[in-house]
Amino acid sequence: MREIFHREDGNALVLITLCFSVMMMAFGLVIDGGHLYMQKSHLEKTVNAAALSGAQEIPNSQAKVDQVVSEVLSAHGESASLLSSAVENGRQLRVGLEKDVPLFFASLFGIDTVTIQADAKAGLNPVSAATGVVPLGMDESVELVYGQTYTLKVDAGDSASGNFGVLALDGPGAKTYGETLTHGFDEEIRVGDIINTQTGNIAGATRTGINSRIDSCPSVDYEARNCPRVMMVLVYKPYTQTTNQLTSVQITGFAYFYVTDRMSSTDDSIKGIFIKRAGAGSSGTAATPDRGAYAIKLTQ
Repeated sequence: MREIFHREDGNALVLITLCFSVMMMAFGLVIDGGHLYMQKSHLEKTVNAAALSGAQEIPNSQAKVDQVVSEVLSAHGESASLLSSAVENGRQLRVGLEKDVPLFFASLFGIDTVTIQADAKAGLNPVSAATGVVPLGMDESVELVYGQTYTLKVDAGDSASGNFGVLALDGPGAKTYGETLTHGFDEEIRVGDIINTQTGNIAGATRTGINSRIDSCPSVDYEARNCPRVMMVLVYKPYTQTTNQLTSVQITGFAYFYVTDRMSSTDDSIKGIFIKRAGAGSSGTAATPDRGAYAIKLTQ
């Protein structure tokens, strides 16, 4: 009996078995925990992308919002995970996802899946700063009726009228103005900036720039993305003025203008409609004037 009591072979086997079991449990927890973490991270990235992309279509229609959210989820392989998608207060899109994640090691103990969720909310705020604007502006006193036809006159006397103005974003001169009108201004313009007005005859440069934009986007669907016919124009208030000319303006906001017609060889005005649209730019605050140009920001 004394010999049996002091034999260590069986004790070592028990200890090895216990250590192996603990190691297997730790290994299983690492596998299941890592799998859950990866799935949760993927779901959060997907819901953020769906909210940001879908919020761009809030100014258009609920159907467009739903379509874009569905496309994003499909691209990320999460179509079946949609729990909810709703526009709140006409300015925010909330998207919720939920899915059951299968487990590997924990299934040995009767736990086959774990439910994970992810939520995101993206909101629209008026643009406070942007690049790519065109050298055209409108006085903040002009009342905007979205969808109504407006004419932005660009003859030599525009800046004096106080309603619409041609701006020298990239310096004076018709050639510089024409290039900026065609391609957009590549530096950032912010609310509060002071901009000089453009003088001289720039009707020819305007016709070239506007017709080039129409040629690049023959579509008449102003909801289309990346269409040059949709231009971001500046909203301003007069800043300095001589006897017969407004010489500089202060930027107070941004607006989107969709060009509807080509300009003929005798035209001195641009015809189009103002639209509500979400696009690139910095998101403003509650004090930023709302002229229909919005930037998107995750709020949750």
